[in-house]
Amino acid sequence: MTKIWKETGFVNDDPWVVETDEAKAGSNEKAILGLDAFLEAAAASGASGLGVLIAPADDATRIAPYLDRIALVAVAFPAFNDGRAFSHASLLRTRIGFEGEIRAVGDVLIDQIPLMLRCGIDSFAITNATAIKRLSEGRLPGIANHYQPTARPSVDAKSYSWRRVS
Repeated sequence: MTKIWKETGFVNDDPWVVETDEAKAGSNEKAILGLDAFLEAAAASGASGLGVLIAPADDATRIAPYLDRIALVAVAFPAFNDGRAFSHASLLRTRIGFEGEIRAVGDVLIDQIPLMLRCGIDSFAITNATAIKRLSEGRLPGIANHYQPTARPSVDAKSYSWRRVS
């Protein structure tokens, strides 16, 4: 069972579905398309409010011409030890300038969520039972001091650029 979580809590009526050969979005749902399928759909129509899935090996910069038409970018974490989606999220926020929703999908673990938030990810498709339990209890782990800038602004705007407090 997948649950969608944001910093405001769990979302009960999320319409987004990652489309695969087995799963397609229904009439009341919105499709998150793989990068190539998204680029084909974007080139074929002027539709807006689209969703795209960036896999670890994808070039996230390919969506730059369509930012104004994208409502959600899902970044894939196929395994807990594959961190390329951290880089994709940071790139989307800081260099490409995407301001819409970025969602982590795949193997999302509780201890990685604070780091994902710092990279600009703002929603999470969670299947891990421990992560669901701890988030429902309001037990999000965190580290108070960070020594690197991120896509998410520092709480204290006057802090040193190399010492962030969050």
